[in-house]
Amino acid sequence: MKMMKLFSLLLVGGMSTMVLAGNEDRVGSAGASHLLINPWARGSAIGDAGVACINGLEAQYNNIAGLAFTDKTQIKFNYSNWMGNAGIGLNSAGIAQRVGESNVIAVSVQSMNYGDVPITTVANPEGNIGFFSPRANIFNVGFAKKFSSSIYGGINFKVVTESIFNLRSSGIALDAGIRYVTGEQNQLKFGIALKNVGPVMRFKGDGLSNQVEYVSSEFIATLEQRSASYELPSLLNIGGSYDFIFSEESRLTVAGAFQANSFSKDQIRLGLDYGMVTEKLAFNLRGGFAYENGILSAENRSNALVGPTAGFSVDALVGKSKSALGVEYAARFAGVFGIIHTLGVTVSLK
Repeated sequence: MKMMKLFSLLLVGGMSTMVLAGNEDRVGSAGASHLLINPWARGSAIGDAGVACINGLEAQYNNIAGLAFTDKTQIKFNYSNWMGNAGIGLNSAGIAQRVGESNVIAVSVQSMNYGDVPITTVANPEGNIGFFSPRANIFNVGFAKKFSSSIYGGINFKVVTESIFNLRSSGIALDAGIRYVTGEQNQLKFGIALKNVGPVMRFKGDGLSNQVEYVSSEFIATLEQRSASYELPSLLNIGGSYDFIFSEESRLTVAGAFQANSFSKDQIRLGLDYGMVTEKLAFNLRGGFAYENGILSAENRSNALVGPTAGFSVDALVGKSKSALGVEYAARFAGVFGIIHTLGVTVSLK
């Protein structure tokens, strides 16, 4: 119960911060925006509405409490061509492992590669002196626990880094989440997740240094400029889902979530997940929509993602334990940038 009290305090404190922090003057002033990108296909396909229903390793992004629903061991690899035709690659990989009857731990990493960029200087504005590769990485360590048949909670720690060839910024962040499950067949779920809470970050490195010559003494000195600090894009997610169970082989999950952002417009997310199970295969078809003010107008839209999402997954059920080897796909539509494709492989051992 001490751990449950800690989760509750983190969420209540975070919600109080969100109430004070959210205002129009702060929109666009945060950094480390790659923290807002879901690297996983199954959760992305339902429009990130799965605050209450996404399970396993993918819950490290949506709501860490869902990690507690990992059966035994889960391993995932996903790749996204972020912003469609922009040439940005997003790689993600991780493993979740059950420890005991009620505890699950997980480790994952996301790496965003912007490709090779020509190095230019004041003396060489045309380049031709080499290339550098900007990077943005997130390293996650998560823990989730089943407190009762209805209540689940979790905490996720992040190490966040951004770098170019002569500048680097690093920081830490914390996620916390709770899920409540009820109903005769556990078909009704509610979830709350607080994400990206941490101290400010700041860029440091040789890129902020300049050599100057004092005219009077001809003495050469190095001056280092101070970079401005920036905050992390903290947010609060509240959502629910309901499973319409048609038979032992098929069900439809309807999910919805409200996302309160400190540094961007608030969003309403809706998602559908239809699943069918046979003796040897499990198939899921997914769709979703993320709505925010102005998203339907090309003139007033402030988000590259225009709203709709879709995807599917196919899992081969192997052995008596029905362990699964699956492939997954999600599509997110980014207007003039094209379609963001996310492909992945999941191995789930039971």
